[in-house]
Parts: sequence; structure tokens; C-alpha cells
Amino acid sequence: MSTTTATSTTTRPASPYGAVLRTEARLFRREPGTLFWALGFPPILLVILGSIPSFRNVDTNLGGLRMIDVYVPVLALVAVIMTGLQTMPPVLTGYRERGILRRMSTTPVRPAALLSAQIVLNGGAALVTAIVCLAIGRLAFDVKLPNQPFGYTLALLLTSAASLAFGAVITAVARTAKIATAIGSAAFFPSLFCAGMWLPVQAMPDVMARIVTLTPFGAAAEALGEAAAGDWPAWSHLGVLAAWAVVLSAAAMRWFRWE
Repeated sequence: MSTTTATSTTTRPASPYGAVLRTEARLFRREPGTLFWALGFPPILLVILGSIPSFRNVDTNLGGLRMIDVYVPVLALVAVIMTGLQTMPPVLTGYRERGILRRMSTTPVRPAALLSAQIVLNGGAALVTAIVCLAIGRLAFDVKLPNQPFGYTLALLLTSAASLAFGAVITAVARTAKIATAIGSAAFFPSLFCAGMWLPVQAMPDVMARIVTLTPFGAAAEALGEAAAGDWPAWSHLGVLAAWAVVLSAAAMRWFRWE
């Protein structure tokens, strides 16, 4: 008499967080407008600015740098601002407005999984765009790569945290996706000014520069510029970024509602 032993293989169930992340990634790829503004706009603007002859000339007012040298970290910063203030809030607010988060609360997948997926996707897109801007600056316009890569990376990560926390606050206080878009747009242009989009922070009058560097994106512009030049970012600028990230995150958690 022979005995046959059957072996069964058990597969570990897929993580609900992973499933939500994959679904949100597919939806993210299907939004051409989002992809353009989050991934395409900063590199395209960098190419346009770099094609201006005067931007490739050394400027003594900038410490011997060229305007294009200054604008590479600025446009890396623009990518982070855009994803935090313009891309993420309307999506999450729209989910809440349509009752998707409320329906998710009755399933094993918690709404927090959706929030985490959006933070990962938008933060990742911002960092990828920043790297693309650095690569274009180096290959097309001979802009030096950051001479302090660790400091640059730390400043960029803190900037992403502050920007996404800012976006989470907008998501928390906006009742509809249209309101979230309006608030994000209202905050977007002052943030670009603080980041040095129209006038580099290094070229601002002293009083204005001091005020601007107390904002998250003004401090980020200074920190990224210092790291690009080879210096470790000033701890005061990193501290401002960290403080804003903590304060805005706490505010978002305090005010956020799933329904």
C-alpha cells in the first residue's frame, strides 16, 4: 500500500498598500496633464532658459556664476513645489468629494493606504524631475553637478517633505477639488517667488532675502545653492525646512478628514 503525501503551497497575500500603490501609479500615468506639469515642465523650461545667450555668461553679481548655474537648482525646486501644491491636493480632495475614501473605510484597505501611495508617487516624481534637471544642466549647459551631493540630497528630501506636507494641509482644508486647485494656485506663485524663480535669492536685497529664507522654499533655494557650490547647507536653512515639514504635517493630521 502506497501513501501519497500532498504538499500544498501557501502564498502570502498581497499587501493592500502595494495594490493601492500599483493602482494609483496606473492612474498617475494616464493623466497627461499631470505628467507634463510634474515631469515635463521644469526640464523644458530649463532648456528654454539655457538657450538664452545672456544666461550662459558669467555674472559678477552672482559671485562669478552664470544665471543658468543658479536656475538648475531653482527648477529642481520648482518640480518639488509643483507636485506638492498642484498635483496631489486635487486628487485626494476629489477622492474624498466623491466618497471614495468613505467607501474604502468599509474595506480591509484603509484610506491611509491611498494617502501613502499619493505621497510616494508625487514625492518620487518630484525627485526624478530634479535629477533630470541636473542631468540636462550638466550635459547641455555644462552646469557642474552638486559638489556636496550628500548635503544636496538631504536638502532636497527635506524640501520634498515640506512641500508634500503643505499639499496635505491644502487637502485637509479644501472641501472640493476645485477649491484645492484654487488654494494650490494661490500658494504656488508666491512659493515660486520665494524659490527664486523670477529673481534668484542670491540677487535679492538683504532684507528681502532674510525674509524669504524664513519660508520653506526660500530656505530650500539657499540650501540647494550652497550644496551645489560645494558647501554643506547652512544648518539654519535645513532647520527652517525641517521645522516647516513638522509644523505643516502636524496641522494636516489635525485638520484632515476622510469624509
